[in-house]
Amino acid sequence: MRIFGVILAGGQARRMGGADKAFLSLAGKPLIRHVLDRLRPQVETVILSANGDPSRFAGTGCTVVADEMSLGPLSGVLAALHHVSRAGATHLVSTPVDTPFLPADLVSRLKQAAASAPEGLALARTPDGDQPVCAIWPVGLAPALAAFLSGGNAKVTRFTDAHRAARADFPVARAFLNLNTPEDLAAAEVMLEGKA
Repeated sequence: MRIFGVILAGGQARRMGGADKAFLSLAGKPLIRHVLDRLRPQVETVILSANGDPSRFAGTGCTVVADEMSLGPLSGVLAALHHVSRAGATHLVSTPVDTPFLPADLVSRLKQAAASAPEGLALARTPDGDQPVCAIWPVGLAPALAAFLSGGNAKVTRFTDAHRAARADFPVARAFLNLNTPEDLAAAEVMLEGKA
């Protein structure tokens, strides 16, 4: 099994005033660096899913793959699946760029859960519910995902439920905290300072 990672950095960040979330500073370093530091040790290589000028990510050392169609996070997953399958990957683990506290055992738990899934698809779940963008995707699902998106569908859980995704349970919900607003970012700063 060859597992690659993709950080989904293609969102428009409307609640952050349209700022490029990847480069928002948290504890003195960009969000994308926090996610890279957590994901990179768990996978063979990490690529980025992002639209616009890819040169802004030059400092990450990651290949940047643009969406093939613009229908939310699944578009980034599909483009990444196509890319990593050509590089010899068997599976892809996806994470959003605004989840700086990802667990160190994310990939191992997703892999374990996927072993019991009919199609090898699994997503993270916390006491707060499913975290569908944090998932492991077999590259063989790319055609089904392309067909799903071509039909105008974009809801992640509609696809994952249709393909009987397993759940990998994580006990700490804040490991998957999404930083969607300036207030979320401020709260994350407090968490990192050990005040919360």
